[in-house]
Amino acid sequence: MSFWSDRNVLVTGATGLLGSWLVEDLLSRGANAVCLVRDQVPGSRLVRERLIERVTLVRGDLTEFETLLRTLNEYEVDTVFHLGAQTIVGTAARSAISTFESNVRGTWLLLEACRQAAALVQRVVVASSDKAYGSHDTLPYTEDTPLIGRFPYDASKSCADLIAMSYFHTYQVPVAITRCGNLFGGGDLNWSRLIPGTIRSILRGESPLVRSDGSFVRDYFYVRDAVSACLRLAERLPGELVAGEGFNFGSETPLSVLQVVERLLTLMEATDLRPTIRNEATHEIPRQFLDCAKARRVLDWAPSYTLDQALADTVAWYRTFLAESR
Repeated sequence: MSFWSDRNVLVTGATGLLGSWLVEDLLSRGANAVCLVRDQVPGSRLVRERLIERVTLVRGDLTEFETLLRTLNEYEVDTVFHLGAQTIVGTAARSAISTFESNVRGTWLLLEACRQAAALVQRVVVASSDKAYGSHDTLPYTEDTPLIGRFPYDASKSCADLIAMSYFHTYQVPVAITRCGNLFGGGDLNWSRLIPGTIRSILRGESPLVRSDGSFVRDYFYVRDAVSACLRLAERLPGELVAGEGFNFGSETPLSVLQVVERLLTLMEATDLRPTIRNEATHEIPRQFLDCAKARRVLDWAPSYTLDQALADTVAWYRTFLAESR
C-alpha cells in the first residue's frame, strides 16, 4: 500500500502549475484529493486533463476562514499542501494589496484552521520560494540565509515563511516549508514567464521576448521534480529534523535568462531566431540560486530529471497544447 492510499489531502492552488501536477500524482497514489479552487481556469491541467472530475472540489478563497475550517473538518483532512498564492512578480508589484491578502493573510488563516483542526491534521507543507530570501551577495542560498524579501512578491513569501515557522514553534502545528527555484513545466499558462513565453514564441516562428537585460541568474526547477520534493517532505512529517524546518529545492544549475533562451532555441532547432531584449524588468533580484544539500542529507532527495530532459518534455507539452488550442 502506498503511503498516500486513502489519505485525505487538501491542496490549495490546485489549478496552478505545481498544484495540477501534484494532484495528478496524489490521485495515482490512491489519495483522496480535496482542492480549494477560487477561479474557473479552463486551460489549467486540472481541467484539461479531467483531474477536476476525480477530486472533491471546494469553491472558495484562502481569505475565507470558515471555508478553510469547514473543509478540513468536513473532509477529515490529515495532510495539507498549501500552494495557493499570487505567484507573478510583475502582478505583485502592480497589486500589492491582493498579493499580501492571498500570500500572507491566506497563509495565516489556513494555518490557524489547521491549528483548530489539530485532531485531524498531521502534516502541513507550505510553499514558500527562493524569493523569500531576498537579495544577498553570498551565493548559493542555504536555509540559514536570512529572509529579507524587499519587493512585494518577495516580502509576501518572507512573511508567509516566517508565519509558518511561528505556528510550529508556538502551537506545534506540524508544518514544513519548501523554498523552490523558478518552477517550469507543461501547464504553466503565465506567458509572461520566461520558459512558456519563449517556447510559444519559437513555435510561432517569432523572436522570444526577454523582459530583463538577459543577465538575471536563476535556478530553473522542473515541476515534476518539485512534486517529488513536496511528497518526500510530507512523508517525513512530523519528523524531528523536518517539522518546523525550511528546505531548498532546485536543480543547483544556475543559468542566466539568455542561457535558457539559447538552450531552447537550440533544442527546438530555431537558432535563426534571436531574442528581443526589452530591459524593462523591475522589482527583481539580479542573481539567486540554491544550495540543496539539506534536502539531500535529511530527506534523501535529489532531482530525477536533467535540465535538457525537463526542457524537452516541456516543449513537447506546449507543442501539443498550442496545436489543440488553434
